[in-house]
Amino acid sequence: MASANNSDIALITGASAGIGRAFAQALAPQCSSMILVARDAEKLSRVAESLASVDCEIHCIAVDLCKPLGVAEVMEAIRQKGPVTILINNAGFTTDNALVDSDLDTELEMLSLHCQASVSLCRGALPYMQELGRGRVINVASMAGLIPMKGAAVYGASKAFLVAFSQSLAKENHRHGIAVQCLCPGYTHSDFHGREALAGFDKRSIPEAYWSSAEDVVAASLAAFSQTPPPILLVPGEHNKQWVREEQERQRAALEAMP
Repeated sequence: MASANNSDIALITGASAGIGRAFAQALAPQCSSMILVARDAEKLSRVAESLASVDCEIHCIAVDLCKPLGVAEVMEAIRQKGPVTILINNAGFTTDNALVDSDLDTELEMLSLHCQASVSLCRGALPYMQELGRGRVINVASMAGLIPMKGAAVYGASKAFLVAFSQSLAKENHRHGIAVQCLCPGYTHSDFHGREALAGFDKRSIPEAYWSSAEDVVAASLAAFSQTPPPILLVPGEHNKQWVREEQERQRAALEAMP
């Protein structure tokens, strides 16, 4: 799959911080325009201001993709400001509670954001990519979608959905010249783990070798498109890859031991 070129139009959700912001910074020099989506209008504006010196038209949309009206507004932007050739579904959040201790409405909003919004935006952008005969879709999942993690049942399940969804999308769209990647980062230095919902999470409990910067995650994601063929599933970082392999091997062993 060819790298981005200055005729590309990128749409990035969750673009106000972390991995989304890093994608915007990396792709802006290679795109003619970008549509940046997040809930926080002030943070989005700061990202746009940081890209002012780049020859790329920036459109900011401050909406909540947990809500149907927010998704509808972005779908309209795809129609009006496209054709989007790079779609990055990155918006997301998590909680740190067992399901029985969680707020049900919050968990259902998480499903809406990770699953319904991602499906909707893919449905909106892919016909244009197919018509052009090229495009890239990056669905940002998580290692939690590959291995079970205590206190993240709904989060992990929603990210596992993105893994399966991306794998199927890749098969459906390969013949149209469209590459689909499911990016499964591990622990990433960003605002993600500093949110109120994760107030009890101690970052020091995770060895530094398992942490990555948002910029390193994005660099690995974009570099993977230069491979032939580009991988559909991508876990950045050697320690993280090994962690996933070991956990999945334990799961396979447990299945084989079943009577």
